[in-house]
Amino acid sequence: MAFFVSVLWAQTALANPEHGIAMYGDPALPPDFVSLPYANPQAPKGGKVVTGNVGGFDSLNPFILKGSPPWQLRFLAYESLLGRSWDEPFSLYGLLAESVETPPGREWVEFTLRPEARFSDGSPVTVEDVIWSYRTVGTRGHPRYRSLWDKIEVIEPTGPRSLRITFNEKDRELALLAGMRPILKKAQWEDRDFAEGRLADIPIGTAPYVVDSYEVDRNVVLTRNPDYWGKELPLRRGTNNFDEIRIEFYGDNAVMKEAFKAGAISYMREFNAEKWERDYDFPAIRRGEIVKSEIPHSKPSGITGFVMNTRRPPLDDWRVRDALIHAFNFEYINDTLTGGRQPRITSYFSNSELGMRPGPATGRVRDLLMPYKDELLPGALEGYTLPESDGTKRNRGNLRKALRLLERAGWAVRDGKLRDAEGTALELTVLLRQDALIQQASAMMDIYARALERLGITLDIQSIDKAQYNERERQYDFDLTFMRRSLSLSPGNEQYYYWGSSGVDTPGSRNLMGMDSAAAEAMIEEMLTARTRENFVMATRALDRVLTTGRYVIPVHQYAVGRIAHQAALQYPKDNLPIYGDGIGFLPEVWWYEPQD
Repeated sequence: MAFFVSVLWAQTALANPEHGIAMYGDPALPPDFVSLPYANPQAPKGGKVVTGNVGGFDSLNPFILKGSPPWQLRFLAYESLLGRSWDEPFSLYGLLAESVETPPGREWVEFTLRPEARFSDGSPVTVEDVIWSYRTVGTRGHPRYRSLWDKIEVIEPTGPRSLRITFNEKDRELALLAGMRPILKKAQWEDRDFAEGRLADIPIGTAPYVVDSYEVDRNVVLTRNPDYWGKELPLRRGTNNFDEIRIEFYGDNAVMKEAFKAGAISYMREFNAEKWERDYDFPAIRRGEIVKSEIPHSKPSGITGFVMNTRRPPLDDWRVRDALIHAFNFEYINDTLTGGRQPRITSYFSNSELGMRPGPATGRVRDLLMPYKDELLPGALEGYTLPESDGTKRNRGNLRKALRLLERAGWAVRDGKLRDAEGTALELTVLLRQDALIQQASAMMDIYARALERLGITLDIQSIDKAQYNERERQYDFDLTFMRRSLSLSPGNEQYYYWGSSGVDTPGSRNLMGMDSAAAEAMIEEMLTARTRENFVMATRALDRVLTTGRYVIPVHQYAVGRIAHQAALQYPKDNLPIYGDGIGFLPEVWWYEPQD
């Protein structure tokens, strides 16, 4: 007993309350920092910004599985114990918590609440609220929040304003993830079912913005709380500058863009480089009322493309997936739709130090992968690159390779159709929804469908509304669908949620491809337990090889720069851009309204 007491004392003695925490090393900003480096602490307050969403909504609770809330709510109307700096790979600073404390091994983390922290109704944030939030969101909330709760051994108060979370496994990232969970008011839900998701049950938060009004499927209006408790915090100086943020809903992307041209929307993100050059020359731009801004970034490419659902045959056969990748004529499609201006994603972490390197795996990366060599697909150890076409419409060389792969998988063309040994024709369904991010997806699939016809494959393109799409995606009711996974410079536990085996049978997970790979999970574990940045990078490069050579996604363009067309009155700190570039933590968080003369 004396030994365990001495160990506990030693761990506590080595831990000290700090103003922030980083995944590796120390946070970049000192305890007395004035503001985030990419924020303007002198930014004026006032004005409003109007953004547009395609589709509708039937919930205003972003923390549960039921319903479809506006995606922006969980970022704008709720806070956590710690807040993010988007100018560092992964560092957090005190927000609701004034300090964070953890031992060298990060077996536990302790937070001390700020005495001034308040909910939007003026009531104080208590340790009881925090513990209830972790437990309720972790057990009754959306699956994205449940993985952390499963890794908590004990959560308990340690003082009037402090609590400690002890973890049940070794994972250095857990201390940071614990600081990022939403904090809600316990008393609001005493006689209500948190998971039920009635529209009127809007969770009470602590953030600068609150939901002021809404019209179902038309708009949601958030207003800045004049009594917001944290307005003088360094983390908040120069942020949340608009008096009002209005989210308008439109039936499709074309209508939304016309609304933007007419001045009904304040800004529009454009993901097609060709359209950026071609279509953004309307009168409001020529008059200087709308400005085009390009925001560079240093983050990984992530993965954008058409994911194949391996829960369904024949997509459970990697040779079929490989054939479908060969049949996708990216070079021709890219030239047709974007003028060849947008480069292709080459791996999940491409465009960063975390991405797999060309050629065979070597050194630490090879050592990590070798125990799984019998599971790995061709290319993981030897080296892999995506197939390239000659840029012509017919793509003959890659189609011949695709047919050979299909023949090895037991398929052959009979009566003009590709059929298996039982004579069943290969027919696939690609599920699409209307969304600004994937406005090119339908055009890509139209071209792709004609290429697959030459192989004897029928591709049924189904475009459905957001509500239907969300339900079918939750149930994995598709063969292919469009997928976008943004990846950070410090990937961690979310990788289990994206690619982990627990998502194969769990409805609503982010593992759309149904990936079940012991090698991938081992690489993620290496990432999470790495004690140095170098070991972390090697583990991530190894994971990138497993993911890319798994041939789960037909990759399309990477977005190396953010393109935002916006009203001239919307300003941002142009000389201090964050390394993560554009995103919800950039626009609208650090922008401001400044009328032009």
